[in-house]
Amino acid sequence: MSESDRSDFTKILLQMNDEGADKPEITHKLLEAMYPDLRILAQNLMRRERRGHTLQPTALVHEAYVKLVDDARVEWQDRAQFMGIAARAMRQLLVDHARRHSAAKRGGGLQRVTLDDSFGNDMAQEFEIMALHDALRKFAQMDERAAKVVELKVFGGLKIQEIAHVLDVSKRTVDGDWAMARMWLGRELREQ
Repeated sequence: MSESDRSDFTKILLQMNDEGADKPEITHKLLEAMYPDLRILAQNLMRRERRGHTLQPTALVHEAYVKLVDDARVEWQDRAQFMGIAARAMRQLLVDHARRHSAAKRGGGLQRVTLDDSFGNDMAQEFEIMALHDALRKFAQMDERAAKVVELKVFGGLKIQEIAHVLDVSKRTVDGDWAMARMWLGRELREQ
């Protein structure tokens, strides 16, 4: 996405905050502007899912998008913030889907995800999506900001500089949070 595209996208997002705006028209523009990025995000998340998963990337994009534009509590700011919130929404949809699937199978067929080199080569193994979700939630109780860094980087696909912007901290702070989170989550997931 070019700088002018980012600027146009930010303008569309800011229009979402305007009470008198034509919401259907703005949400259509928003989807049109962000669909390629949301689709890539969904494909990246789905790549970590089990084979034969019943939820497809397109459906994940649409379900997450509906949640995003219906959430009037969000004061939209920019692309990085939007992508971070989209990543969280998609992750939650996948976790909810995994719970329903596990409940239907009475504990069988748990979904597994593969953590790529985002966590380093020693983490390139399969983990259940629920185990990752639970570990990240546990980690957030100890360090909420670092957990957001993980969520934005791993699930949102944001770069360190974009994460720093979203969280309003320095790039160095994000680097430190990322290093610490990788170490803690790596240990936690290996123990499981």
